Amino acid sequence: MTTIWRVAVPVPLYRVFDYLPIPGSPTPQPGCRIRVPFGVQSLVGCLLDIVDSSDVEPARLRTAAAVLDESPLLRTEDLGLLTWAARYYHHPLGEVLLTAFPVLLRKGRSPMVASVKYLALTETGIRFPLDTLSRAPRQALLLRTLQEANGHRLAESVLAAALPGWRRAAPALIAKGLACHCEQPDDDAWASSPEGVRSHPDPKLNPAQVAAVNAVAETFGRSATFLLEGVTGSGKTEVYLSLVRRVMERGEQCLLLLPEISLTPQIEQRFVNGLGRDVPVFHSRLSELERLQSWMALQSGAAPILLGTRSAVFCPMQRPGLIIVDEEHEASYKQQDGFRFSARDVAIKRARDLGVPIVLGSATPSLESLWNAERQRYRRLRLPDRAGGAAAPPLRLVDVRRQRLVEGLSRRLIDAIDGTLSEGHQALLFINRRGYAPTLICNDCGWVAECRACDARLVIHQRENRLRCHHCAYEQGVPRGCPSCGGRDLRPLGMGTERIEQALEELFPAARLTRIDRDSTATSGSLQEKLADVHSGDVDILIGTQMLAKGHHFPRVTLVGIVDADAMLFATDFRASERMAQLIVQVAGRAGRAEKPGTVLLQTRNPEHPLLQTLIDQGYPGFATLALEERRAAGLPPFGHLAVWRAEAIDGEVPQRFLTRLREHALACCGHGIEVLGPAPAPMLRQSGRHRYQLLLQSRERPALHAVLDQLQPHLTGLTRACKVRWSLDVDPIDCY
Repeated sequence: MTTIWRVAVPVPLYRVFDYLPIPGSPTPQPGCRIRVPFGVQSLVGCLLDIVDSSDVEPARLRTAAAVLDESPLLRTEDLGLLTWAARYYHHPLGEVLLTAFPVLLRKGRSPMVASVKYLALTETGIRFPLDTLSRAPRQALLLRTLQEANGHRLAESVLAAALPGWRRAAPALIAKGLACHCEQPDDDAWASSPEGVRSHPDPKLNPAQVAAVNAVAETFGRSATFLLEGVTGSGKTEVYLSLVRRVMERGEQCLLLLPEISLTPQIEQRFVNGLGRDVPVFHSRLSELERLQSWMALQSGAAPILLGTRSAVFCPMQRPGLIIVDEEHEASYKQQDGFRFSARDVAIKRARDLGVPIVLGSATPSLESLWNAERQRYRRLRLPDRAGGAAAPPLRLVDVRRQRLVEGLSRRLIDAIDGTLSEGHQALLFINRRGYAPTLICNDCGWVAECRACDARLVIHQRENRLRCHHCAYEQGVPRGCPSCGGRDLRPLGMGTERIEQALEELFPAARLTRIDRDSTATSGSLQEKLADVHSGDVDILIGTQMLAKGHHFPRVTLVGIVDADAMLFATDFRASERMAQLIVQVAGRAGRAEKPGTVLLQTRNPEHPLLQTLIDQGYPGFATLALEERRAAGLPPFGHLAVWRAEAIDGEVPQRFLTRLREHALACCGHGIEVLGPAPAPMLRQSGRHRYQLLLQSRERPALHAVLDQLQPHLTGLTRACKVRWSLDVDPIDCY
């Protein structure tokens, strides 16, 4: 009898591989990393099982190279979840398993526990009066932050997220004897005790928040799914914080998922202040070492909580107690390349497998979650009022037809901004398009600047004097004359954040402006610096994209202007109306969150549009009811299930041929109730020099759809080799692009 190690290797093949054990090596357990020879390479895989026989002849089996872990990094429950995810999303198991590890562990790095560096106050610094540093505002801000922190110290990673400029102020505080650097082992940094949690005051909750916390807490230790539907500003974070405190008192762990990296620093600071301890985070902007430390803190049980974005859903938990998915409706929870999983859906499956409750929070829940709540698969919890008694701002349409606009701004919106500034309040202008303008056109001959590699127009970035494609890396300088006719009358069409910013600088020269989009926050720490300026009152007008739409608390903002609501009204994707409604409600929620009432103005040329009218008259619940009926009639999610095969190649005939042959196989094995649509060109046919087509499978029954996908899988290898095409499969697509 021969012992065989069954290993999942990160290669795009739908199988696992058998290896002979290392002579004299201790027998590893499933969940350990194994270094194995694979062709001419040496790869890090994950041990799945130890078996007595193999389908491969023993003489052909190769011997594993090294066992990298003394004990499993993935538990049985983790391996089960990842195996399910590979099956459900029809992705190679080896690639899925390695997704669960941070990059350094994928490379074979030891899962070491490092130390955490802190900045701490001295005894003198704890009592030092802040007004003494009135001429050094950065030092005063850093000193105040440390004085307010539990233990009068903060990890350098926390400071980097909360105060990007802290490193410039720290040497001065140290020189004055007010602060010092210190360091301690990572395990000690994350560890906490129930007594330590109880000693820190609970957040003050209103009756609706208390009811939500109690409802979830009653299900601790068993599986339950909650939809926490709270209007913007209703205090969902305080509910999360109270639940996490209760989980920590039970000696268990909590995983909190966030949709965007931009939300992580402020949520992290809220939890640091609320729990009186440092909180590990996990997202792509951390260094590889920082991600390893956070992953190991949760895996080892040292940390009772982890805040993370999409990929954190697979982080192992030693003592699972609760999972929270904030802004559960966000499309960013769906991976759009490689292993195309939904972190929200995986989190729900994981909570059920672990037997712990999960909370899905949102002011604008996805239609899928609302439908599950209606069918009582989810328990619905409501926070109907804003925390502190603040009133929800009214939404008012501004009809801009037949109006003379000033760089896209109506007179009513300009007057509203002027009135807001005169009262000492802040205004926020939203346009979901970065750059100066989306189109450069010749007024003489009609030539339009287009990307050479994509079916897309080049966006004007005036400050850099560049034309850029927002779909690939192509860019060029702005031409002085028309390349087609030589004319000089080149004009920008449309609006972007840069153009709005320039217009406001001319209209309100005394106002302090800040622009928040991917271009203006590209450097590390720039977003946090801009948000800090907003909160400190150093900004009068904010201009931004959807980066500002969710999660941010701006107590001084009393006016929100949506510059171009029409840009979101007309799109090819069936989810477009849902996203528009969610975005409008989320942006509107930034206004009037404190004691000052707010106003929201939506500029539109379609004031009679049913979606806008429904939002104005009935709010998001009314829209959701209408949208669900439309989805039911069309058999679209949540009343139907989709899978999209996408194929692309430089030669446009190749992906068509591949998908046509795949369609033939699909029709041969499809049963009643499954539609095969396509192949058809993608909405953007050519991107990055490659032609893209897609094939859509639609079914009322999920098992029937997956049965077809399983039957098609064996044909893919031969079709791919024959057509030499790049393809992907997207189960439950969030975008049909």
